[in-house]
Amino acid sequence: MAAWLPQFFLFTMGLALTLYVILDGYDLGIGLLLPLAEESEKDAMIASIGPFWDANETWIVLGIGILLMAFPHAHGIVLSELYLPVTLMLIGLILRGVAFDFRAKVVLSRKALWNRLFFLGSLVTAISQGWMVGRYVTGLQQSLVISLFSCLIALTMPALYILLGVAWLLIKSSGRLYDKAMRWGRRAVLPMGLSLLSISLATPLVSESIAAKWYTLPDSLVLLPIPLTCVLAYGIMLWLLFRPQSDHDGRIQPGVLLFMILALLCLMATVGLAYSLFPDIILGQMTIYEAAAAEASLRFVFIGTVITVPMILVYTTVVYRLFGGELSSLDYE
Repeated sequence: MAAWLPQFFLFTMGLALTLYVILDGYDLGIGLLLPLAEESEKDAMIASIGPFWDANETWIVLGIGILLMAFPHAHGIVLSELYLPVTLMLIGLILRGVAFDFRAKVVLSRKALWNRLFFLGSLVTAISQGWMVGRYVTGLQQSLVISLFSCLIALTMPALYILLGVAWLLIKSSGRLYDKAMRWGRRAVLPMGLSLLSISLATPLVSESIAAKWYTLPDSLVLLPIPLTCVLAYGIMLWLLFRPQSDHDGRIQPGVLLFMILALLCLMATVGLAYSLFPDIILGQMTIYEAAAAEASLRFVFIGTVITVPMILVYTTVVYRLFGGELSSLDYE
């Protein structure tokens, strides 16, 4: 088998899932922030994600589709081990979709119920995804320590999504909602930073193979730019959120810069995870070459992938260009 084919699909799957976390992360964050807003602000917040969230979820479909088609042996093991959180995530995503439509079509007295269900769907989805990441990073093993580690990541994912939601609101809003988003970001950034630090320290403790890759020379020197980049990015994030209003420079768009910083943190996490696992697709159990489909199948899927991925990128770009700018009124017609 040509070695580049499994590597290509691993890269494409990682790219798709990273883009999903960044893009669908902010609209999950909007759902998590919804209970903190006033009624009129809730409509504005939902309106800000209305044109985009279906396109954002395309990336998780692509990522899981590649896992199924390119790595079918790993697909069966991963989904079997993560059956419960995957089911909960799908329930959360379905609940969000139903609530998004129904909240604008029911009588006013029932609207609050669907707002709460939209929040609940977002929370269940975020926690389920965090739990899955924790289990996957540790090679799908089971122990008390690994369960605690997975819980830690499950609690971190909502904080990350909240900050992505805050960044999105800073881009799309102004006035009172903008000020509230800034306050919400200040409350979320410190817990998220503490959680990320805890995860960074705990990951080598739950996996000896990952510890060996990160804490042995010369590998640790080569990898040093990843944690340094994360520390620098976090410092800039704190400066953006906590600097006095009088220091705000019109040339600096806090929302855009905050969103870029969070995207950079997600990218660094993906690079670090890829280095920690490669060439395994399931840590300590199966490499990408063992999990890959037959070469003829991979070549067939490759043709479809190189056509599909640019189409999704073009479609996503067009949607963001068409519906860019500040918030407009919510319209379901």
